[in-house]
Order: sequence, then C-alpha cells, then structure tokens
Amino acid sequence: MKLSEHFSLRELCKTNTGINNVPNEEQVNNLRRLCQWLEELRRRWNNLYGDGDDPIVINSGFRSPSVNKAVGGAPNSNHLTGCAVDIHVLGMEQLLRYAVILLDISDLNNEDFDELLLERSPKGTYWLHFAVRPSGNRRKIKLIQT
Repeated sequence: MKLSEHFSLRELCKTNTGINNVPNEEQVNNLRRLCQWLEELRRRWNNLYGDGDDPIVINSGFRSPSVNKAVGGAPNSNHLTGCAVDIHVLGMEQLLRYAVILLDISDLNNEDFDELLLERSPKGTYWLHFAVRPSGNRRKIKLIQT
C-alpha cells in the first residue's frame, strides 16, 4: 500500500526483529500525515542539493509495542503511534540540511512538528528522528548522542 507518491506502508513498517509490526487504521493515518512532510523534504532536497531523484531513506517508522521494546525504544515513543520516522543520512552535513529544510517547511506552512532530533551513535553514525502528531505538537529540537 502506498502512503504517498514515494513512500509505502511496507517501507515505514520494516523491521529486522522478526516480530509482527502491523499498524491499525489510526496509525496508518498518522503515517500518511508524516509522509506529506517527507514528500516535501524529498522535493526540496532534490531541488536544492540532490541529483534530482535522491530518495529519503527511512531507517525506522512505525513500531508495535513488541518491536519498540526489542529495539530499545522509549516507552512513550512517537514511533508507537505512527507519528515518527528515523531518517538515514550520509553524515553531519546532510543531517543539518534535512533539519533546516524541515524547519523551513514548518515555518512556511505554519504547521508544527513534535520532534526534530539530530542523533549520533557512539560509532559516529548519524540519523534524523522526525515526528508529527495529529495535535499537541511540541516543536522539540535536540541534538542527542546515544
């Protein structure tokens, strides 16, 4: 099932845990809302920096409670509701550019997001955690080293 032009439900629910990871209707609707932001990120990235058709690669999207526990996710994670994705980046520069584009989208559309977390593992791998809730968005921006 396609959630948007460039993002599928399968892509946003993939897991290597072997645990069932199927969202309900409300969670799918949250993923669709999130994909609207991802489509705009993809379009702007490609217009400004990409090769014209660079994909946005999702490391993690929706997580069932069992999957979330297995991967060490926070008990109240936005991934549980289909409101969050972790986006693969090629390094610090792409991480920062993605973050700026998402901030611009928020400001230009007068829409808030819940979380924009710039994350780095001890091994030096970067990713961007981005979340949008149906309501009650906090515009939480943080740099995190895990």
